[in-house]
Amino acid sequence: MTETSRMLRSTVTNEGQVRLTLVDEQVPEPGPDEVVVAVEASPINPSDLGMLLAGANPDSLVAEGDALVGQLGASSVQANTARLGAPMPAGNEGSGTVIAAGSSDGAQALMGKRVAALSGAMYATHSKVSVAMCVEMPETVTAEQAASCFVNPLTALGMTETMRMEGHTALVHTAAASNLGQMLQRICIADGIALVNVVRKAEQVDLLRSQGAEWVVDSSSDSFRDDLTDALAATGATIAFDAIGGGQQVDALLECMEKAVSRGAGFSRYGSDTHKQVYVYGGLDRSPTPLTRSYGMSWGVGGWLLTPFLGRIGLDGLMRLRDRVTAEISTTFASHYAETISLDEMLDPEVARRYAVPTTGEKRLVAPGNGSVPS
Repeated sequence: MTETSRMLRSTVTNEGQVRLTLVDEQVPEPGPDEVVVAVEASPINPSDLGMLLAGANPDSLVAEGDALVGQLGASSVQANTARLGAPMPAGNEGSGTVIAAGSSDGAQALMGKRVAALSGAMYATHSKVSVAMCVEMPETVTAEQAASCFVNPLTALGMTETMRMEGHTALVHTAAASNLGQMLQRICIADGIALVNVVRKAEQVDLLRSQGAEWVVDSSSDSFRDDLTDALAATGATIAFDAIGGGQQVDALLECMEKAVSRGAGFSRYGSDTHKQVYVYGGLDRSPTPLTRSYGMSWGVGGWLLTPFLGRIGLDGLMRLRDRVTAEISTTFASHYAETISLDEMLDPEVARRYAVPTTGEKRLVAPGNGSVPS
């Protein structure tokens, strides 16, 4: 193949900066079990921003010639030591049409088909992807619908699967008005799972209630902890997935779980023996996570990531979840975007400052071809 591909690269420099540039390279040749996808759409997820901007302060983003440059704090430089000086691709997932295929039957079967793909290099006009990381889309599914087929859908399903695997019967999710949160709510309604939604604004309560959510609490309300305890007592939720990370949220979740499970029980100096678990899977707040330990001795706080979870359920489990996502991509797993941007616009400081801060209802979609997404 002689066609040229344009792709974004992110480099952390020895000077404590991150530099985003666009480079032109030859379209790669696929291996036997690989395909080359002409990328049509790729979302900017919170999980993409770590690779893309390496923790740069959004306010520091400026244009320097053909590059977008941001300043890193000392902790961000330390966290990215292993990638110093190495131009890295970005863009975990996306959709597009297969324009070249390897020799295997699986690769050849995808030739000319629209696929959803997971590659880590989708902010590009072309991306080489393993067949195992491609899902053929029905002809009725648009590129925009297919673009967010992996990260949010599998994360939301992973939360309910983890709940079941660890013996819980209901769950809590914070930042619940996000695309992911609304997706999780639809899953829980369909599967009959009690879900406590924690949001940060009163209008987000109304949004989720309009979509059928029964339990929604506002963390900005003066009665937040009482409202959360009531919802936990009603649902029996003892596992939470927290997108915030820093501040008082994790402590509040554990404290209110303890209060909920202890209602009507006699006094115990050691607290309840019901295990209460909070998984932090996001970092909207990068400040410390203090724990008052006012919730007995049966509790846990840990990190949760999609990739290790998929390793736990194995290939058969992954295929089962992927099949459900494919079947419900335009309903249960639909995503919505506030703005579509081109590769060039990703280097515009004003645009970058918008996509650099994950905000409910403000998800961006990248259209690498010409800034517009094919139907």
